[in-house]
Amino acid sequence: MQDAPQAVAVTGASGYIGARLLKKLEDEDAFRKLVAIDTSPPPAPIHNMAVYRRDVTQPIDDALLQHRISTLVHLAFISRRGRNRREVAAIRQTNLDSLNSVLESCVRAGVNHIIYLSSHTVYGAHADNPIPLTDEAPLRPLADFPYGYDKFLAEQALQEFAEQHQDKKITILRSCVVLGPTANNYITRALFRPWLLGVQAYNPPLQFVYEDDLARVLTTVIRRGVPGVFNVAGDGVVYYREMADIIHSRLVSLPAFLAYPLTQLTWNCHIQRDSTASGLNLIRYPMVLSTGKLHQVTGYRFWHTSMEALTSFANSSLLYKDTA
Repeated sequence: MQDAPQAVAVTGASGYIGARLLKKLEDEDAFRKLVAIDTSPPPAPIHNMAVYRRDVTQPIDDALLQHRISTLVHLAFISRRGRNRREVAAIRQTNLDSLNSVLESCVRAGVNHIIYLSSHTVYGAHADNPIPLTDEAPLRPLADFPYGYDKFLAEQALQEFAEQHQDKKITILRSCVVLGPTANNYITRALFRPWLLGVQAYNPPLQFVYEDDLARVLTTVIRRGVPGVFNVAGDGVVYYREMADIIHSRLVSLPAFLAYPLTQLTWNCHIQRDSTASGLNLIRYPMVLSTGKLHQVTGYRFWHTSMEALTSFANSSLLYKDTA
């Protein structure tokens, strides 16, 4: 536990989560300065915020030093899937280069606390996954699901960094899918479509976290200086078929022996660019998170359930936007 930091920096500040976080931090009285770092301008002005249009694969020491940053939230991450192996490898390298560059800048600038937003997909979608998955569960990401595998590699880099710099506090938040009225990104466009493919005999439970809940979790971790690894998910679950009804999506259920080769064929023929056949494991084998550790350590209680996060998105005008 520590006094709230006076100055906080956020990379990827203009993205979906970054913008929500900065808006939440603006409402807090404890922060002397906010620093937004992104290649794109912020979507809305924030009081007492310095903006740096930077590619974080390059050093950001000067910005961190100038404002005496003590806590940095690293949200900069390319989430879209590459169209081929070459592009997947290039995106992966950029994500790792960004993280390593930011960590090196934090060392040189004396940043004490680094917070990283990871994903529940680092656990991997496997038939033998326990329900629920605790924060101590082994990480088994799907090699053919780049988003989760890149987050896994980032966590490995952070673990190595923590061992080399034991004076630094590292926090990793493994979040499920983030939803809310303003959600409109690669992940939501891939997951929510006018039609969904299902695997017969499987109706897995899913979790979602409301966008403002995640911003509040991040703010709590920043304010209290809490290190460690924590799962993040709204209370309760929504079953896959139930989700299809809520978002008014047509669910096409096929036996596994047809669903997998069909998905791979549509990927190979560029009919869809969301997932290879292995992505079906994500809607077949659930990754249900236990958030007991987060509750115990921070005392945070989610304001919205998984169902409420989903319905808030389903009721927004962004559903199915640009998904055709």
